Amino acid sequence: MAVSPSDLRAIPLFQDISEDHLTSLMNVFERRQHNKDEVLFRAGDRPTDLLLLVRGEVALYEGDTVRFRLRPIAPIGELGAITGLRRYTTARVTESSEVWRIPTKALLDFFEANGDVAFPFYHSLLGIVANKVRRDTRRIDEMRTNIVRTQKAMKRMRDLVLEAEDTPLSKPIYDTLEELIERNRRWHYLVEPARSLQANVRFDDGTKVPVVEMSDGWLQLDKDVPGKHVVGSHWSAVLILPSGEIP
Repeated sequence: MAVSPSDLRAIPLFQDISEDHLTSLMNVFERRQHNKDEVLFRAGDRPTDLLLLVRGEVALYEGDTVRFRLRPIAPIGELGAITGLRRYTTARVTESSEVWRIPTKALLDFFEANGDVAFPFYHSLLGIVANKVRRDTRRIDEMRTNIVRTQKAMKRMRDLVLEAEDTPLSKPIYDTLEELIERNRRWHYLVEPARSLQANVRFDDGTKVPVVEMSDGWLQLDKDVPGKHVVGSHWSAVLILPSGEIP
């Protein structure tokens, strides 16, 4: 598929960059052909390239569920590629496709050599992030309101079950409500430690591994750091928090 600079300007990330500079940038991209069912990246991977879909289709999966289907021309996981944040979806090619890619370092080198391109690019990126934050904040507020409303309703139903005359259904209904109420409590949610308040795990040999996510009963460790935290293995360690250590 022939792609022109005007085609790239249809992408919000490149909309403020001149056609001359886009022509130069296009020459830095590597063109690759991908067959159906090829995986471009997996959830949890560290991004190394900025990807552009110029032909075909790519599906983004969360687990086994398709969350988005991308059609040309579209960037694939552009925020992760620029910020270095881990992928939270898996990108799978759903039909024969052409994908352009540029290593993040090569993109940054291009911006360093062309400073007048970097400003409009990052200005557009900031606008994309601001819109995403606004949308996500609205969704989170809606979900929080729904969770609180649901929790209160389930507690009222649980109390009604306790007050009503016992029937064969009373215990299973009560147990189900109790389980759902407990599962929705905030301390069960996985959260990511802030960069300024990092958490680590120290093994018996002194090795430290960063904590990626944690809750009251779960720890997810950085899989890119070598150590004893292999899936299926048994180990003991000390959790190091800003407030102290927990054996």
